[in-house]
Amino acid sequence: MMLAALYRGLILARPKTALAALLLVLAFFAYHATSFRLDASADSLLLEDDRDLQQAREVSDRYADNPFLIVTFTPSGDLFSEPVLGQLRRLRDELRELAGVDSVVTILDVPLVESSMVSFADMARDAPTLEKGDIDPERAKQELLESPFFQDLILSRDAGTTALLVTLVQDETFAAHSRARNALLMRRGGDDFSQRDRLELDQVTRAYRAAREIANARIHDDIAEVRAILDRHRDRVVLHLGGVPMVFDDMVTFIRNDLAVFGAGVLTFLIVVLSAIFRELRWVILPLASCIYAVVVMIGLLGLIGWDVTVISSNFLSLMLIITLSMNIHLAVRHRQLERELPDETHEKVVATTLRKMVTPCLYTALTTIIGFSSLVFSSIKPVQDFGWMMSAGLAVAFLTSFTLFPTLLVLAGKRRSDSPPPREFALAQKLASFTLRRGNAILLTSALLVVVSGVGISRLSVENSFIDYFREDTEIYQGMKLIDDKLGGTTPLEVLLNLDPDRYLSAEERAAFEAIEDDYGYLEDVEEDGPEYWFSSTKIETIKRVHDYLDGLPEVGKVLSLASVIRIAERLNGGEELGSVELGVLYKKLPSELRETLFDPYFSYEHNEARIVVRIRDSMEGLQRKELLERIHTDFRRELNLSEVDVSVTGALVLYSNMLQSLYGSQISSLGAVVAGIGLVLLLLFRSLPLAIIGIVPNLLAAAIVLGLMGLVGIPLDMMTITIAAITIGIAVDNGIHYIYRFREELARTGDYVETLHLCHDSTGRAVVYTSITVIFGFSILSMSNFLPTIYFGTLTGLAMAIAMLAALTLLPRLILLWRPFG
Repeated sequence: MMLAALYRGLILARPKTALAALLLVLAFFAYHATSFRLDASADSLLLEDDRDLQQAREVSDRYADNPFLIVTFTPSGDLFSEPVLGQLRRLRDELRELAGVDSVVTILDVPLVESSMVSFADMARDAPTLEKGDIDPERAKQELLESPFFQDLILSRDAGTTALLVTLVQDETFAAHSRARNALLMRRGGDDFSQRDRLELDQVTRAYRAAREIANARIHDDIAEVRAILDRHRDRVVLHLGGVPMVFDDMVTFIRNDLAVFGAGVLTFLIVVLSAIFRELRWVILPLASCIYAVVVMIGLLGLIGWDVTVISSNFLSLMLIITLSMNIHLAVRHRQLERELPDETHEKVVATTLRKMVTPCLYTALTTIIGFSSLVFSSIKPVQDFGWMMSAGLAVAFLTSFTLFPTLLVLAGKRRSDSPPPREFALAQKLASFTLRRGNAILLTSALLVVVSGVGISRLSVENSFIDYFREDTEIYQGMKLIDDKLGGTTPLEVLLNLDPDRYLSAEERAAFEAIEDDYGYLEDVEEDGPEYWFSSTKIETIKRVHDYLDGLPEVGKVLSLASVIRIAERLNGGEELGSVELGVLYKKLPSELRETLFDPYFSYEHNEARIVVRIRDSMEGLQRKELLERIHTDFRRELNLSEVDVSVTGALVLYSNMLQSLYGSQISSLGAVVAGIGLVLLLLFRSLPLAIIGIVPNLLAAAIVLGLMGLVGIPLDMMTITIAAITIGIAVDNGIHYIYRFREELARTGDYVETLHLCHDSTGRAVVYTSITVIFGFSILSMSNFLPTIYFGTLTGLAMAIAMLAALTLLPRLILLWRPFG
């Protein structure tokens, strides 16, 4: 009672003061909204508790690769004709002039060891290229087509497409912060990870994020400059841009565009819906003001606490608008009804009565929706967890806004003119009431059949989907990835690490032979004891070749790069004869440093006695099963290559992405279990009745099951966004059941007749359920305007689920009430 009196004194008795205070709160959060950030980096797609992630971070630190872009170049004529090579040269030179570009490698720049007709010694001193040497283009084409290293890497097998490998300048500050953060993350969870280490990790993470933001901004500018150059050449040649930096930069652009499009689209839609439903200006302005207020406060809150919006949570803006409006529509419908029932009461008294009657059901609907979203925190996918926490906070903001700003503005708006004609109401709710009474058994039978069919569909749900299929076919991301997949060796990287502990160093005889050959060539200077040139041994090289050839034979694999690729080039130059450990050591020692850094250093670490094999998977390959592929690789390593888990390990983006996909099953089960348990408990607390709790949740479980079953039947796989549909559907749709049951209990106490009460509830709460459901359904449908296909699926399927939930709430739920008669 004291709280209610305080509320009336602060909000209803002093609406102008309350409005001034609310505007100050709005100004505070609007200021912090400038710190709002988007994050579409690889970090947002990782499982933080993934054991493979630690190894991937170690490998990333050990073989620090600069970010790079891939430009595909497809001319209309012969690629190796002089005019086309001239176009390629001009494009390359323009790209090299950019400040953010470290290097550009094309078919003009790669060393040609067979076509040059020069000696081995001369080649080592100054490697000939198509541009530098007097090399026949046809011989160069043939060599590149047959090269173990450059085939499918820089030239397609039909010789019609080539790649420009554009390496960007590494941001050293970001790289340093990344290494420091990775080192602490790898230690986290260990017994020696102290409180001081946790504080240091927090500090390093903040510095890492700030540096990442700066680095991403630079990459964005670099990509924009690269695209500007490409646009100047597109009239003469077909060009596509690819590469990991471009993909994530475009995803940020998609998120930014989605936020703007969703916000503007939903806002426009809300105005139309409110105008159509209420046909009165105040009932357009007041809910709209609440929606905008809640969104601005939430954006400011995210900026204040440094919560980044990811691809998964990019639709939070639309959800905030939709949920806030739904709550305001329930308030508006009840207020208008009380105005008709209490014509002699003052406006302030009617507002107070509206709030008193609606605060409990609205509070519980907010709690159940919060439970629906917060159940996502049981997912092992960090962006899904963040989305759950974010929307839970957003629900709290929406509830507080609806019970502070909305009544304040309503009191200030004054009493509605009594001579205003009542607007024409939609008749759908009453038609559903009549249908429920006439076809009650048919409703139960249909529901049971839908449960069976949904169960069959759910059993067919899959998590295997290609990253390329997240994008529309007309986007550059899709086109570039598809071309690289088809013609240039694949897109998704996989790394195989060989621990070559036996025969770590050369024998004394091999060392003496190595130094004797060096003496003949005059390369004895700077020889270090046990340096990298002594690493090569016949057993190691043979193991690398066997693993390389096995991987290269897999149909899912596009390109394989390792020391075997480089060694086989040298062996072709040596007349097809295999090179011994001494010859390989000499070759490594004699090559110019820039060639060593390109051809050797990315593929072995002599300090760790490790060989690295880089594999690229054709992500768009039809029927690709990542989990099955990885399991087959591990099995074959043991059975066919006799390699134990100690000898070999597999890591890379494919492994991390596959782990994320496989976790979706567990995430779906845990989130559904959490939301059902949580909402069931809330309904028990609200109604103090197990039958009512069951009746309240069954229609929403049916809606979620039908949508999941439909996904399984039509072959839509679970992904990072669609796994949230079931929990969100139950969390939002259960609001319909709470409002209906709460009103049914209230009216039944007055009428004492179940059938009459059903008609009354459909005429009041049922109408509000129709209004809010229409708003939610079409609000979610606006997500179909995204360029990101998971967002389109999420919006379309969630809208469908809301439509089913509305029909179930106004047919199945009242039928269960009539059948069970839980009120006595």
